[in-house]
Amino acid sequence: MPETEEHILVVPETVIHEIGAFEGFQPNVDRYLSPILSSGELSFEPRSQMETDPSFKQLIPYVLLQWTNDAGEVNLFAYTRGGGSGESRLHAKRSIGIGGHISREDAADGADPYSTGMHRELEEEVQLSSSYTETREGLIYDPSNEVGQVHLGVVHRFILESPDVSSNEADLAEGGFVGIDELHRDIERLETWSQLALQALFPQTR
Repeated sequence: MPETEEHILVVPETVIHEIGAFEGFQPNVDRYLSPILSSGELSFEPRSQMETDPSFKQLIPYVLLQWTNDAGEVNLFAYTRGGGSGESRLHAKRSIGIGGHISREDAADGADPYSTGMHRELEEEVQLSSSYTETREGLIYDPSNEVGQVHLGVVHRFILESPDVSSNEADLAEGGFVGIDELHRDIERLETWSQLALQALFPQTR
């Protein structure tokens, strides 16, 4: 194992099962996240091993950037994933979530690794110049595919005052704000986590 390999924050699957197993979108975020983060069983493990070991779940902050235009229409920042150094199994999928792994370096100097890692990933991936309010909305677990089986998403919503957001990385292509109705029309293009978050937080009304 190379010394330079990234070590990422994981929690044993048993910790989640003790709280209550779930699939899909779980809106009761406080029931899960606080016990997970305070469980004493979090650890930083080699990413290459964790990507194929579903007995551990990689904690992934998943940030939705929401902005309402002058007409009162809610929009979310959406982009197309490139190949890059991220999760190649999601290449070319559209996404409304920004985030990534919490790395061992995020715990340096006694920092809160989860919060530090979330904001680091956000700053790496987008230029966010708007002020915002932040809420935690739920968790996502999708065991229907090999990516979902090893990841646990924590959905955060940033409600922006202005649409001042742009992609920092080529891996976030075609970045921009898209209306909720349009996202629902193109929902099959979205990665699974984005589909689950969109349907849970912005259900279609007819």
